[in-house]
Amino acid sequence: MNKIDREFYHFIDVLKHSTREQISYQIKENFKLVPEETQRSLEDYFSKFDYWGKLDFRNNEFEEIENKVESFTNHLEDYVWLYEKLGDYRSKKLLLAIMKNWYQYDFAMLNETIENVFPDYFDLDIVSCDSNEVMVDLGAYIGDTVLSYLDMYGEDCYQKIYCYEITDEVFEFLKLNTSKYRNIECIKKAVSDQSGHLYVGASNVDASANTVLEEGELLIDAVTIDEDIKEPVTLIKMDIEGAEQKALLGCRNHIVLDHPKLLISVYHNHEDIWKIPRMIEEICSGYDFYLRNHGGPIFPTEITLLAIYRKV
Repeated sequence: MNKIDREFYHFIDVLKHSTREQISYQIKENFKLVPEETQRSLEDYFSKFDYWGKLDFRNNEFEEIENKVESFTNHLEDYVWLYEKLGDYRSKKLLLAIMKNWYQYDFAMLNETIENVFPDYFDLDIVSCDSNEVMVDLGAYIGDTVLSYLDMYGEDCYQKIYCYEITDEVFEFLKLNTSKYRNIECIKKAVSDQSGHLYVGASNVDASANTVLEEGELLIDAVTIDEDIKEPVTLIKMDIEGAEQKALLGCRNHIVLDHPKLLISVYHNHEDIWKIPRMIEEICSGYDFYLRNHGGPIFPTEITLLAIYRKV
């Protein structure tokens, strides 16, 4: 058992033998030890991005902390399952770093896990691509992921790319940025677990954080990838601001039949980190899982799950 294994299982044992109230109390006590400037920065961040819950220590608002407590209290077995499924040391260290950051505001280990070699999604040691790729980019934004893919693998390394984006002004940049490349189709639709209609929820921070909602004013068509794309797909990337679970269900048939590489953001709440791998395993066993960190050292964001089908 290596150092990270020992540390992980010790941490799990501490949580396992703590009550919900003890975990909540300890996280709050640990937060008090964080420099005041960093405390304010975290509180402001959680207020701007409504993913993890509000945190306002001075006014006794602890939603973000209680969401972490719920995750630790009710899902320790899921964290252990994921840890033991992860395919390399870097992934296991990152999972431990995320949990320690949530619990004791450990910034040092999180900083050690930040990826400095490969860009987001495209770890060449794990994600192999060739000229037969049919790529689906969910949350294509201005085409930055597609351009990164072309830079890493080459302009001849795909058959077709589908780009889904929901924001009007962003969609025009997406079309412009991908227009000079062959066989790239830009689609202004939301992606979910069933076809129909959803609403665009505009972020007050940046268009990249726009979400889809059940109610609203700006209507948009919603589709499942299983229904919208009939040909086999080889790679699906998702960064759709917390809608990844429903989108994944809408890809079920492609996952079962095509076994595409799955590159999915898993940081928009306190459950995706373990729940999305569980969902993939339930849909189709035989995937290997890896985690990569392209965020910062203060709070775990830009965490990507790389799920690669290995079973023959």
